[in-house]
Amino acid sequence: MNINPDQPEIETDVVIIGAGPVGLFAVFELGLLDLKAHLIDILDRPGGQCAELYPEKPIYDIPAIPEISGQELTDRLMEQIAPFDPQFHFNEMVTGLERLGDADFRVTTDEGRVFRAKAVVIAAGGGSFQPKRPPISGIEEFEEKSVFYAVRRREEFRDLDLVIVGGGDSALDWTLNLQPIAKSLTLIHRREEFRGAPDSANKMRALADAGEIRLLIGQVAALNGEAGELRSVTVKAKEGGEETVPCDRLLPFFGLTMKLGPVSDWKLELQDDLVVVDTEKFETSQPGIFAIGDINTYPGKLKLILSGFHEAALMAQAAKKCVHPDEKVIFQYTTSSTSLKKKLGVA
Repeated sequence: MNINPDQPEIETDVVIIGAGPVGLFAVFELGLLDLKAHLIDILDRPGGQCAELYPEKPIYDIPAIPEISGQELTDRLMEQIAPFDPQFHFNEMVTGLERLGDADFRVTTDEGRVFRAKAVVIAAGGGSFQPKRPPISGIEEFEEKSVFYAVRRREEFRDLDLVIVGGGDSALDWTLNLQPIAKSLTLIHRREEFRGAPDSANKMRALADAGEIRLLIGQVAALNGEAGELRSVTVKAKEGGEETVPCDRLLPFFGLTMKLGPVSDWKLELQDDLVVVDTEKFETSQPGIFAIGDINTYPGKLKLILSGFHEAALMAQAAKKCVHPDEKVIFQYTTSSTSLKKKLGVA
């Protein structure tokens, strides 16, 4: 266990592993119950996959918000939890989780930081994630120069020849979002059928029929360029033959490979690399350790941000009993409770 003796142990009510939308909203629900939280995330900023993979991609299923980007959702959540003064530890990975007696946990990170808490909440999304690299020879040379697996700033692709590869929601969504600003855009998929939302596929085909984009059925066979800068890609058509397509930027969207990482060593009940929880408290098989968001599984589980928000609310009620077992939890509404309004600074 890598512990830095020069760093004092940090005591808090709850340690939250993961600072994505669900982890951030957990701060709010815990704060309403007077529980303080420290959040640890391997990324360099809050927002999780929303901020890392699709900060400018529209999200349409947040209640009462018809459309919001991943970054805007993160910013609003940060504003919402500001009254509770959460403490963040970015660029750190939790490497150790140890129970101390009946009540406390010791959490350690790869930076040697040590936390002591009464409850631990795993809100780590799918765990550590990395994009699936397409099997194209020499692609590593072009990565982060002209081959990108995520769009963080839409404007960086303006007036360029773009090639998008894939048949899922990400490929379709970014085809629709980048087409208006691209010099040219070609979407390549290995078959006529698309896995993404039918409405998005229909909109994409309408653009192709109108000549606004090109749709090629085939696979990228080679990258052409030097010093990491693409000039074109060679496409092998499904029906045979090859074609060279001008390309300044290649965006392969083949999905993500999720890895639990250290979570798999914490003696939690797992099912298909997900943490099993109950649906009353969203507690794991280990008392005092909770799991919310995409990292967990239970009958009927839906991997939606709004589902994670619901899980965070129920988790907080149970975490309160872990931290203060002798205190009675009185359920209150933010619309009518004076004490809650004072906590939020709106009284």
